[in-house]
Amino acid sequence: MRVLMLGWEFPPVYSGGLGTACYGLTKGLSHHNVNVTFVMPTGPANVKGEYVNLLVADKVYKHKKIKMKQIESLLVPYLTSRAYDHELTLSMKKDDAAGVLYGRDLFDEVYRYSQRVKLVAMTEEFDIIHAHDWMTYQAGIKAKEISGKPLVLHIHATEFDRTGGHNLNQYVYDLERMGFHKADKILAVSNYTKGMVVKHYGVSPDKVTVVHNAVEFKEFPDYKIKKTDKLVLFLGRITIQKGPDYFLEAAKRVFDVDPTIKFMFVGSGDMEARMIERAAELGISKNVLFAGFLIGDDVNKAYHMAEVYVMSSISEPFGITPLEAMKSGTPVIISKQSGVSEVVNHVLKVDFWDIEDIASKILALIHYRTLNNELKYHGSIEVKKFNWDIPAEKCLRVYEELLR
Repeated sequence: MRVLMLGWEFPPVYSGGLGTACYGLTKGLSHHNVNVTFVMPTGPANVKGEYVNLLVADKVYKHKKIKMKQIESLLVPYLTSRAYDHELTLSMKKDDAAGVLYGRDLFDEVYRYSQRVKLVAMTEEFDIIHAHDWMTYQAGIKAKEISGKPLVLHIHATEFDRTGGHNLNQYVYDLERMGFHKADKILAVSNYTKGMVVKHYGVSPDKVTVVHNAVEFKEFPDYKIKKTDKLVLFLGRITIQKGPDYFLEAAKRVFDVDPTIKFMFVGSGDMEARMIERAAELGISKNVLFAGFLIGDDVNKAYHMAEVYVMSSISEPFGITPLEAMKSGTPVIISKQSGVSEVVNHVLKVDFWDIEDIASKILALIHYRTLNNELKYHGSIEVKKFNWDIPAEKCLRVYEELLR
């Protein structure tokens, strides 16, 4: 079977969970004799990455069963309209002499990407179109129109997740809604997300199949870090969706009880400056570290350094990071408002807004070693059931159903 897959990032060109999920899913599909052509908007011409024997020639990536084609664009992961305008200004100055043309705004860029995917669809041989998240939905629709092939849309987040349900971007919402209704099938990363799509977008439940994410298992070194301080970790984009403000307010409650505990933000985002200011206002800035965006082995080091990992998201369609933390042997506290909370048991669960409960659970995991050790042990066993071959098999069944 041949799949034309559309996504905005793929390792090693990635900055969030979507790239991780696409990597795991395509690798799982390759185990089931599914040939994937993966098209993403932008990236370095000679990028190299570790995916078995990933070969790179100019802007064409080749693997035994996976090809990645890049289309020159300013469309990059998690880009906002304001951020796009800034990048556009810089690029026009740099490329003025060469006459390079970019879209007038983020949404024009999304349209341009869809036009280029339309050209790819005219030349590639494929049986199914599989598009990930809103930036690729228009491209998926174009590919369906030109090829007549079934379209599968994969939801990793909706506009309600990204904005916390406040100040929705009407253009993004309308594009998502159009995509959901034009798609032949929808894949949601959790029942939580399926419910969101049915409720807010008027989609029939029968059209949506839940495919939970998994985690990639690799052997990483035991860092044997000597912990003179107990460290609590937040790892993710520092944006409203991820609830960094609730994490920080809980940190203050913990600090008031035990000022030796430290907190680390790993990630970047539009709320980072505000979190730095708020830490100072709360008088805990010496105990709050901002590590910035990390990738690869540095992420694994962060998990190993931490005594506790907290995912305080206000709306998380799934959430792969708790699985990564469990894999690293780090006890986990997760928001009940997440898809991953549906499928894991050996974690502590909280409402994202209940900072007192978050703080008390952090203190319990640090001060009660029996509880800490129990979650480490059972969590590391439980996470082994999350294998990317399982969601790949579910996707394959959806493909086969559409092709009958």
